[in-house]
Amino acid sequence: MTRSIGLDKRVYDYLLSVAPPEHPLLAKLRAETARLPGAGMQIGRDQGALFQLLVHLTGARRYLEIGVFTGYSSLAVGLALPPDGRITACDINPDTTAIARRYWAEAGIADRVDLRLAPARETLDRLIAGGAAGSYDFAFVDADKTGYAGYHELVLPLLRRGGLVAYDNVLWGGGVADPKDKSEYTLALRRFNRMLAQDERIVMAMLPLGDGVTLAVKR
Repeated sequence: MTRSIGLDKRVYDYLLSVAPPEHPLLAKLRAETARLPGAGMQIGRDQGALFQLLVHLTGARRYLEIGVFTGYSSLAVGLALPPDGRITACDINPDTTAIARRYWAEAGIADRVDLRLAPARETLDRLIAGGAAGSYDFAFVDADKTGYAGYHELVLPLLRRGGLVAYDNVLWGGGVADPKDKSEYTLALRRFNRMLAQDERIVMAMLPLGDGVTLAVKR
């Protein structure tokens, strides 16, 4: 089940009932992932639809993803990208990304996805060193929460001016608003959320979607 801050089920079901139909491959992947350990790491159908909308809204052609899991977000974005669109996907798990590879292939977008199985910071450093700065239109970060601040400092140079980055789980099940919650991820996300709010290099907004999503546009 997708991690969520807990929107009333009746309201959420209604939201999905009036949403555009989910692509059959996305529905199939969501169902397969639901049977796996850690299934809550998968983004929800509504979040996937938002990302597809953002692709069309921004005219994105190059997409950077940190944290692939079984590939729902990259598949959703890949289906929305134009034929010349390209995805750079960063993860360290060959088992869960093998599922993603199957769905990329079935969707006919496998040749557009560059999967980097290595620590994301190393991949991002290599991209910057290789001249990719300013070349990405859209990025999504959904990986280890203690690393968000560091990822932000590496993703931002890779985005073009006006490029968009989305950060997942920024409300952490409501834990960020609970002063009694002193867990490592909660403390890291609190610091990260404050940091983004004060970052003059971006324009940002936090959305109560799923487990909390922050969208930030590079000035």
